[in-house]
Amino acid sequence: MSKFHVSITPEPDSVSSATSHHQNSSSLPYTTATTRTTNTLNMSSKHNKYSVLLPTYNERDNLPIITWLLTKTFQEHELDYEIIIIDDNSPDGTLEVAKQLQKAYGENRIVLRPRAGKLGLGTAYIHGIQNATGNFVIIMDADMSHHPKAIPEFIRKQKEHDYDIVTGTRYAAGGGVYGWDLRRKLTSRGANFMADLLLSPGVSDLTGSFRLYKKDVLHQIINATVSKGYVFQMEMMVRAKQFNYSVAEVPITFVDRVYGESKLGANEIAGYLKGLWTLFTSV
Repeated sequence: MSKFHVSITPEPDSVSSATSHHQNSSSLPYTTATTRTTNTLNMSSKHNKYSVLLPTYNERDNLPIITWLLTKTFQEHELDYEIIIIDDNSPDGTLEVAKQLQKAYGENRIVLRPRAGKLGLGTAYIHGIQNATGNFVIIMDADMSHHPKAIPEFIRKQKEHDYDIVTGTRYAAGGGVYGWDLRRKLTSRGANFMADLLLSPGVSDLTGSFRLYKKDVLHQIINATVSKGYVFQMEMMVRAKQFNYSVAEVPITFVDRVYGESKLGANEIAGYLKGLWTLFTSV
């Protein structure tokens, strides 16, 4: 296995301009960066396929938008891809929307793997990996918090030194958060500070969930991960360090969801603190 280390790349204009998009919807640097990255990816990604895992619960309004943005990104950069939607029996009809998207984009691009109920994020990823045909797997939120335009930079970064994992970070230079109130920002900062203090994971954004993995790497990490809920993402980075996998970071701008309600509440925070202590005493 490769030696564990973290590399951070400056955020491209196409990503760092997300928070300023509301002031200026046109961005010449984004066009230039996209063209340059496209040429690079075309030459080096011909034999790779990227499987995007999208666990969903009550995301009927967000799913069509994120699917369109993902498709647009992959097509513009001539990348082979599939989008695997793992819906946990959403009462708002998310699965029905997903079926319509599959008809529109094709069964080879939109893969539906619904489940009977809310069975947890970890098992959703396991379920998705079992059906993934790509050699790389991208995990991200379906609620528009993670913009697909960062994916080409993830791919470019991965190829620099054949990294096992590339993770998005809100807390390196060029990254940030848009749409959160002060309480939510302090909660996130505090969670990452405590995790870094107790676990020394070697990454700046331990609770983030926008990542690119080699498929076999993700499979091993998930099989070793025992946490549930929000601690799951944190433990995955701790396990990556434990297994000496190489990790690179790309600054991203996290945007709070536009449609639907946040799933972070008091129970999730309490579960995080309990899970953090469990990791500290067991890993």
